[in-house]
This record gives sequence, C-alpha cells and structure tokens, in this order.
Amino acid sequence: MGIQASLHLRSDGKKIFLPPACHTLSRKEKISLCQCLRRVRVPQGYSSNIKSLVHLKDLKLVGLKSHDCHVLMQQLLFVVIRDILPNKVRLAITRLCFIFNAICSKVLDLVKLDELENKAAIILCELEMYFSPAFFDIMVHLIVHLVREIKCCDPIYLRWMYPVE
Repeated sequence: MGIQASLHLRSDGKKIFLPPACHTLSRKEKISLCQCLRRVRVPQGYSSNIKSLVHLKDLKLVGLKSHDCHVLMQQLLFVVIRDILPNKVRLAITRLCFIFNAICSKVLDLVKLDELENKAAIILCELEMYFSPAFFDIMVHLIVHLVREIKCCDPIYLRWMYPVE
C-alpha cells in the first residue's frame, strides 16, 4: 500500500527489527532535552521548579502537576525541541503549542476564533502523519473542541482550576 514504508520491518540477515520513527528520541537527544529543561528558569510562582522534576539518571520528567504540563505545553516545549526533532515533526508540535498559547490568552480576537479552530484540526491531521495511532486517544481529539468551548463559555482562564489546586 506504500503507507509509511520507512517504518516497515527490516532485516539485516540475522534478525528482523523495526526502525525508529521520526519522533523517537535517541539517548543523546533525551539527554539534551532533559538538560535544557534543567536550565530553564521561570519567575517564582509561575510554575513548579521544573529543575526538580527532571531526572537526568532516568531521562524522565517525574511528578508533573496539571499546571506544570500546561506551562510545558504552552511555553517551554517548542523551545526545548528546537534542535532535536526533524523539521516536519518539530513544526507540527510548535504549531500545537502556539494553538494552546492562543486559546489560553486573556484577550481573544473573536474574528480569528474560526481560523484557530480550523488550524487546530489541520495540526491534528499533521500529527497523525508522524505519530502512531496509539497516541490519538480521546484527550488529543478534544483539542478540536476547545475553540468552540471558548465561543460558548468565554475565555478559558476564567474557568481554570489552578488557583483552587
């Protein structure tokens, strides 16, 4: 069928293996990502101390709260991945970060909301080209509906639960 031929099983004579996908990070890239996050400094009270959430030994982020994920997705992720992933994947993720940044702002242009909704759907289609189908659960699908929710219920920051948490 010619669908993602670069991801088909390969054989080197003795064994059969799956080649890594374009979004798979090598150990060196994971170290770079974690070191970049350890160097990030944010104003006090903006988010948790990101430095304390990064474990260089395991190359993981541990103990993220919902607001930390929000800050990571909206402000930090596109900075951290700028030299790591291939251009096409990095561009799609960066566009998704900009969508989150736009819908979470306190001032929204009502004229641009329809355009923003269309962009969110296009970005999800782009991500479907690069990520496996297992990535796309119901939570990823909800991104399409966020702009419609803003139209119905006013800006998102008025309904955040972060102050209560």
